[in-house]
Amino acid sequence: MTYALKNLTMTNHISEEINLKNSELYINRELSLLEFNKRVLAQAKDESVPLLERLNYLCISCSNLDEFFEVRVASVIEMVAMDPNTRGIDGLTPKEQLELISTQSRILVEDQYATLNDILLPELKKENINFVRRAEWTELQRKWLEGYFNEEILPVLTPVGLDSAHPFPRILNKSLNFIISLTGKDAFGRNSGRAVLQAPRSLPRIIKLPSAETNSGTNDFVFLSSIIHAFIEQLFHGMNIKGCYQFRVTRNSDFFVDDDAIDDLLLAVEGELAMRNYGDEVRLEIDANCPEETVIFLLARFGMTRERLFLVNGPVNLSRVQEINALILDRPDLKFVPFKPVVPANLARQKDIFAAIRKNDILLHQPFESFTPVIEFLRQAAVDPDVLAIKQTLYRTGSDSPIVNALVKAARNGKVVTVVIELRARFDEKANIDLASKLQEAAVHVVYGVVGYKTHAKMCLILRREGKQLRNYVHLGTGNYHPKTAFFYTDYGLFSCDKELGEDVRRVFTQLTSLGKVTKLNKLLQSPFTLHSGLMEKIEREIRHAKSGKSARIIIQVNAVVEPQAIQALYRASQAGVKVQMIVRGMCCLRPNIKGVSENIEVRAIVGRFLEHSRIYAFANDGNQEVYASSADLMNRNMFKRVEICFPIENKKLSQRILRNLEWYLSDNSQAWILQSDGSYHRVVRSESEAIIQAQSMLLADAQII
Repeated sequence: MTYALKNLTMTNHISEEINLKNSELYINRELSLLEFNKRVLAQAKDESVPLLERLNYLCISCSNLDEFFEVRVASVIEMVAMDPNTRGIDGLTPKEQLELISTQSRILVEDQYATLNDILLPELKKENINFVRRAEWTELQRKWLEGYFNEEILPVLTPVGLDSAHPFPRILNKSLNFIISLTGKDAFGRNSGRAVLQAPRSLPRIIKLPSAETNSGTNDFVFLSSIIHAFIEQLFHGMNIKGCYQFRVTRNSDFFVDDDAIDDLLLAVEGELAMRNYGDEVRLEIDANCPEETVIFLLARFGMTRERLFLVNGPVNLSRVQEINALILDRPDLKFVPFKPVVPANLARQKDIFAAIRKNDILLHQPFESFTPVIEFLRQAAVDPDVLAIKQTLYRTGSDSPIVNALVKAARNGKVVTVVIELRARFDEKANIDLASKLQEAAVHVVYGVVGYKTHAKMCLILRREGKQLRNYVHLGTGNYHPKTAFFYTDYGLFSCDKELGEDVRRVFTQLTSLGKVTKLNKLLQSPFTLHSGLMEKIEREIRHAKSGKSARIIIQVNAVVEPQAIQALYRASQAGVKVQMIVRGMCCLRPNIKGVSENIEVRAIVGRFLEHSRIYAFANDGNQEVYASSADLMNRNMFKRVEICFPIENKKLSQRILRNLEWYLSDNSQAWILQSDGSYHRVVRSESEAIIQAQSMLLADAQII
């Protein structure tokens, strides 16, 4: 993805007085997000990655693109309707954004299907893993599949013949559907010429052929869509099937809850969830073999233009191909080598987790280190007679989580348990509603945070009586309290019983559950109050140091960089000579390497086995190094519309460990991509004489030593 810098380029002579709000200094966030999906898709083509994992990356890029249309494209479409002339900080109108999104996403989709058809399927076939096409079925296979269709598929299908009594059905978001063309008359003398069939989500999208119907030593699979195509005539007895074509509709899946007009947030969210599957249409995918007249018919039915039409050469939902991994159990050689996260030695030796925390602050780095100590923290608190109260934020965790079970047990053991649940964690709303109900049944005090502000902070506070004093123990993290994602996402978590830090966390919880003015915090930076201004002050301090000839350096590792004031501050830092190094997983609206503006800024992205999710802000501070971990990215919503925390890593050994990890990321020459000033990313190319530096692998190896 590139779009021209009209007036600013790396080679232009730029006057000393530069307007840092100039729209050409900013990359469009939606196009930047598409670039992230391109980097994910590149992993599917990387021959150094195990083959089934490459298939996983393809599926991830597709599910990411689904969400992109459901949320981001849907938002831009709404902006076109509300204020078509408004321009973002990048200078683009909503309509201009949609045009660029259409072009770039179409290129991405074509690449996804080419990767499947031309690269992965042939490679899988070499490994005796076959997706058997209908034309290749043996007679034995066809007979088995017909039996499977009649017994497992046919009973749950409900075809709809289109006529005045059977209008076009409501199509569920992202569901697999078929448009069927027919001739002939049915038992009632009807013939509308078309029918629609929706495939229930309960049906698997990939069916494994039993060993008796396949060659020895092979894994043979058939797509559900192929089976339905093959036996579709059984649903329309006596009719002539002219054609059967897949299609899928993606809908606006974001929802709006008017906080000022509701009395019960939980009921309001439940009501909105019921409509998520039927939001406005934002994308239409149709089998590329579909005749033009049928394409026009579907476009008209959904009121869509060709800009949002995608004709695809394969299954309309590639992300469901991921099901194959659960069906292939005998090929560990085609998957990542399994690993077991380690428990840090200071926790493994000391069974009493509170005693271990009293001795020293403890840093966990998932997934390289186990998430188990976090669970154990709550389990011990639940049964410890000296623990009086537990306070916890939950954003994404799941109602069957051991974290939740420990909280329930604590409440039943007489502890005062307070949980702040963010109901509006996108796509986890239903799980969080179920979670709230489960906790309330156990007499846990459940609140939903602050009206108008999502609670995104990751905090746990345990109040314990020790002799004549009360002591606060805290766990603060950059990621969610979710044991499953802790195995795939990189995140930091800090255990501490520091008095001032504990008091800060207590005050934040009081803000979330009660009413009152902003209270001054000792060590935490908190949005929407002090986090943004605190980070800006630290950037300005680096600028002053650089101008005075002192040591000045900023390292930031986040998921996204969007917030304009932060970008402008980093531009000023670069202009002052501060070395700014950024590790940004996804969206980045900052343009590096523009002469006179950002030539001292490097932005790199790491795409590897684990999803980079940590948020770290590090400032050289003329040798008095400061390292902060946070739940917040450099985005407007995190800084001003969410409750977030940013906490210092004050233990020098722990902060040095984080800085060392950052240096590994900054030296990575295997999985790193460098952002260019035009918005594109170039993969780091390692010379033959260069030693391989792969940060995630080094962190895995290092965890075994620590």
